Amino acid sequence: MNFNFHTHTNFCDGSSEPEEYVKAALEIGFHSLGFSGHAPVPMENHFAIPENDLENYCREIRNLQKKYSDKINIFLSLEIDFIPEITYDFDHFIKQCNLDYVIGSVHLVKNKENNGMWFIDGPKPETYKQGLKDVFENDIHLAVKTYFQQINEMILTQKFDIIGHFDKIKMHNKNHYFSEDKKWYKNEITKTLKLISDKKIIVEINTRGIYKKRSDSLFPGKEVLKQIYKMGIPITLSSDAHKPLELSAYFDESVEIIRDIGFRNLMIFTKTGWKTQRI
Repeated sequence: MNFNFHTHTNFCDGSSEPEEYVKAALEIGFHSLGFSGHAPVPMENHFAIPENDLENYCREIRNLQKKYSDKINIFLSLEIDFIPEITYDFDHFIKQCNLDYVIGSVHLVKNKENNGMWFIDGPKPETYKQGLKDVFENDIHLAVKTYFQQINEMILTQKFDIIGHFDKIKMHNKNHYFSEDKKWYKNEITKTLKLISDKKIIVEINTRGIYKKRSDSLFPGKEVLKQIYKMGIPITLSSDAHKPLELSAYFDESVEIIRDIGFRNLMIFTKTGWKTQRI
């Protein structure tokens, strides 16, 4: 595949300056590259764009858009976190930055009973384990259901184009805390997919968990992708790149997986909006 719309630079938790990603994209023959830095969140953190640097981020991407306009389509986006009663409404950033498209994601799960937040991302399984204990007293059913409830609330209350790694709750699980085959977990997936379908949101197939060896499967996995196919929900493919060399990581393998399921098109963003590309 010759595009990626989920890309993080050194403006947030990525490794390199934006232009390095553009150069890498050109080397591998991309026709499109979307930058989607983590939007600012109103709390101390080490992953999001600092609020006072957001304008610089937007300016830098727009400048690259002009500089490379004859070589590659470059788009400005944000991956915006949703935490109830804490994060900004997505419209805040859409208007402030005049974004081309938006990725909506959940990385921090809020327990509304104690206001604690469980960080489910990052490279360390110990963080996942400790957060489950501290925030949800090791009640994995409550924790996972809260995660999906938070995603569902995001879908119902916010405006965005792509839902990011929506089953990422499984990343550090690896069938240790819960089984993805259990009926209660499948029910949560199905409820969320129905909302995604109703709101006509694009599901990204996110390869990062598998190529970083943090997950045994794609986000979402094969069984969920089969549901998505049956429901006619549109998909796109992304590497969630944090380094230039990751722009197309695990793409060939992923295309093989989704073609075997039955998919024949992926959604891509263009200068005139979302369109399909054959695979």
